[in-house]
Amino acid sequence: MAGPSAEHLEQLRRCAILHVDMDMFYVGVELLNAPQHRGRPVIVAGSGPRSVVLSASYEAREYGVHSAMPLMQARARCPSAVVLEPHKEAYAHYSRIVMGIFRSVTDRVEQLSVDEAFLDVSGAIRRCGPPVEIARRLRREIQESTGLTASVGVAENKTVAKIASAYCKPDGLLVVAPEHTRAFLAQLPVNKLWGVGRRTTETLQAAGLPTVGDIAATPLPRLHSLVGVAAGTHLHQLANGHDPRPVTPVREEKSLGAERTFERDVAETAALKRVLLGLSHDTAARLRRHGLRAGRVGLKLRYADFATISRSHTLGHPVTSAHDLYTEACSLLDGIGPRPQAVRLLGVRAEKLTGSEHALQLSLDGREAEWGAAEEAMDRVHHRFGPGTLRPARLMGPTMPNRPARDILDDT
Repeated sequence: MAGPSAEHLEQLRRCAILHVDMDMFYVGVELLNAPQHRGRPVIVAGSGPRSVVLSASYEAREYGVHSAMPLMQARARCPSAVVLEPHKEAYAHYSRIVMGIFRSVTDRVEQLSVDEAFLDVSGAIRRCGPPVEIARRLRREIQESTGLTASVGVAENKTVAKIASAYCKPDGLLVVAPEHTRAFLAQLPVNKLWGVGRRTTETLQAAGLPTVGDIAATPLPRLHSLVGVAAGTHLHQLANGHDPRPVTPVREEKSLGAERTFERDVAETAALKRVLLGLSHDTAARLRRHGLRAGRVGLKLRYADFATISRSHTLGHPVTSAHDLYTEACSLLDGIGPRPQAVRLLGVRAEKLTGSEHALQLSLDGREAEWGAAEEAMDRVHHRFGPGTLRPARLMGPTMPNRPARDILDDT
């Protein structure tokens, strides 16, 4: 049987960007071991009094439960919900399976998170068929290999594909042909455009521009006056279906870190700095594991009333040791001054990441090399005997005002 003609192949390649998003991934993985709860409101969250919702089933979302909501509030909204403890190892396991399925079709996979990715399948059409058939195949293989479901948007660019996958959830497939792109976008509220947050939405709505179609039809000078030249031009391009960004197989890790939510609010500076030390060691170990150095250190502080502030400082040269991260984090904490309330959450971030192959400018007294060598030795002990086997003396006390750290690795 003859393959597609050159003209038909080119037409298919115009609509070959897929956005695959697993449906309620964390809940779905937990339900594999608890199938008796299918069809019920389910919340995935830790058991502590300060836990927040990691994920919620669609049944729980109907009650207004959503991710990052305090668990106590979620229980109040949905008293009948079943709460399941999260299992990070299982999420990583199933994520590897799903990403492996993607890469069996194309090497142009841009992974956004454990359960979401863009695929450019233009180079796989001759071998695997039209993009819509590839999307069907992916959904089928994911279901057969994991028991989980995925929704897929197929379009000519990343923005439209991502919107399409959200539009057809759960367990759906939506193809937006190039000639239908503007009509598909026009009906949507402006906050569906990638990067449009609450304040921009309010500004546009107040100006009588509630839909994407309104943005597309608005002259650029008016958009510039409302949201600025760069943002206005960007929004106008997206609203008209233009997004030239390619699918990028390797995403640069722009920041990583760890944060801790306290079971009881903490007010004492000494206690906060003790926690910062542990967070700095968690973050530094991950830097070394990924072969990265940090050019900037960030601090995140959330008060009892959920007000959140962040501070950061750019370093003279990139670092990888917990000692350096901790020193900078303490300096940032001291720079905040008197705190109006006790602290609910504390976090450390390593930012402006570079590869470890970049030259390291050592301190004049050589102490930086000494700290790095000591912490690498600690890494080897942990690898052999398990995490937490060897820790700084200040972290060996009987009480720590915190729960285990939650790792952060993203592109914000």
